[in-house]
Amino acid sequence: MAEAAAHVAVNDAKVALGERGAVWWDDGAPDYNRHLARTTPYAGWYRALTQAG
Repeated sequence: MAEAAAHVAVNDAKVALGERGAVWWDDGAPDYNRHLARTTPYAGWYRALTQAG
């Protein structure tokens, strides 16, 4: 029960911070949220990060 309440509290905090929920900005850029970095235009950047480490 406490774990479920903690999950709800974390979700509520993330929504309040704008990390979850409806998009609050509109800059016209595509939304790549919930996409793998390697399948987006950021694939080269992601590859460089994984090869650097």
